[in-house]
Amino acid sequence: SLCAGEVPSLSYQELKDLKKTKVLHVDVRERWEIDKFGKIPASVNIPLGELVEALQMDPTEFEEKYSQKMPAKSDPVVFSCLAGKRSRQALSFAMSLGFS
Repeated sequence: SLCAGEVPSLSYQELKDLKKTKVLHVDVRERWEIDKFGKIPASVNIPLGELVEALQMDPTEFEEKYSQKMPAKSDPVVFSCLAGKRSRQALSFAMSLGFS
């Protein structure tokens, strides 16, 4: 497990390899950052300020808002941001909501 009590960190190559599997990649940067720095291919943008609410949405509402199937609590999810601080917060939020 990538979440064995420590904050996991992935290299670019590890992320590329993971994305070949069934993993949801959530980019928690703000929308203006996506516009300025670009979208990460095959990622869904859910700004950190929306994440807790998003992860508690009805699956149909989640899919309508983010054009992505809502992850189950046991599904693999990777969070990313610009420097790593927000993605660590996102991981903490998700785990507090019961995501493994």
